[in-house]
Amino acid sequence: MDSVDLNVLRSVLEWRRAGQRVMLYSVVQTWGTAPRAPGAMLALRGDGVVIGSVSGGCVEDDLIARLHDGRIPADGPPVQLITYGVTREEAARFGLPCGGTLRLTEERVGDPAWVAQLLARCEAHEIVARSLDIATGEVVLQPANKHDVLSFDGNTLRAIYGPRWRLLLIGAGQLSRYVAEMARLLDFEVLICDPRTEFVYGWEEQHGRFVPGMPDEAVLTIQTDERTAIVALTHDPRLDDMALLTALDSRAFYVGALGSRVNSQKRRDNLAQLGLSQQAIERLHGPIGLHIGSHTPAEIALSLLAEIVAIKNGIELKQKRPLQEGV
Repeated sequence: MDSVDLNVLRSVLEWRRAGQRVMLYSVVQTWGTAPRAPGAMLALRGDGVVIGSVSGGCVEDDLIARLHDGRIPADGPPVQLITYGVTREEAARFGLPCGGTLRLTEERVGDPAWVAQLLARCEAHEIVARSLDIATGEVVLQPANKHDVLSFDGNTLRAIYGPRWRLLLIGAGQLSRYVAEMARLLDFEVLICDPRTEFVYGWEEQHGRFVPGMPDEAVLTIQTDERTAIVALTHDPRLDDMALLTALDSRAFYVGALGSRVNSQKRRDNLAQLGLSQQAIERLHGPIGLHIGSHTPAEIALSLLAEIVAIKNGIELKQKRPLQEGV
């Protein structure tokens, strides 16, 4: 779940605890080209304040209008289905491209206990399925896994929620600063570990959160899971390899280390000598990044994050970076 969805749910919880009327909208189906994918959410407060998004803007305007013109009665059903873009003219009026159509659930939020529980479980790095009964509005939370996807059969919406994707950087040098800044824009939670106090100066809180201890300890401390990427960027094998020994045996979906092809092969040989299995070593990405001709720290950061995002999104990689001097 990205920070937008988290903020929607946090706002729902805050507004309901303050006694505000709240409607929660979720995209459940799309046809053609739609601005937001199924699962996107928007919360509408009783005074018309909104957070989140389900389209490019025009649908949001109509949802607010529904509130003000009485199309959302206070004693209405707990859940309704709303469809936008049935005709080409309507699609154009609501800003849906190429005659696209989207269907939303309009859910009256009552007791917000399920919202608090869902947020707590996501913060504990659990993946959770929320089942919404369209007829009754009843919500049931159940464990889910990374392969589960949103489903809707007309009677029940089963949406999947999980923690934000995380990126643990080993090393707080110049390259890490670029990587951290770009990763934040891509909505990763950024964590940094560097026991070298000389490199800590100049890091601001918004760049990420420092994890204390040695790199191998940091990998264990954060309870690495399938939504975690780990990249060693110190260029010091005493620190990088320490992290890799633990990270490559973890559930991290991406583990990489800065280095040329020659140095990357030396690192693999060293990890084997340290007792790491060949299966684990084969998980190592090195050299890191896609081949975009990168030379500067910012370009290398872009190359790295392009690779991480592609793997996160299940895209087959075809463009690995060749040997580069000094990397």
